[in-house]
Amino acid sequence: MALIKANFKKISGAGDQNLWLYHSTEAVGTIAGSGYFNDMTNGLMQNDIILVVGATGGTRTVDMLVVTSASRATTVTTTNGT
Repeated sequence: MALIKANFKKISGAGDQNLWLYHSTEAVGTIAGSGYFNDMTNGLMQNDIILVVGATGGTRTVDMLVVTSASRATTVTTTNGT
């Protein structure tokens, strides 16, 4: 599957770092993959935090991703900072 923009919400922002919430039925390994958030490249900045509610085998999971790509980069990359 791909990013569902309607499931991606900004929770708060202060200066150069924002906190986002994303929920999906996909596994966090898929969501954390390079380029998954490319459609949000204009809003995401390096060091932003994304709280992800995903699923593994139907069981809901919660993980925290940190945006590691340069601010407003073409390809958004994240690392799992659980």
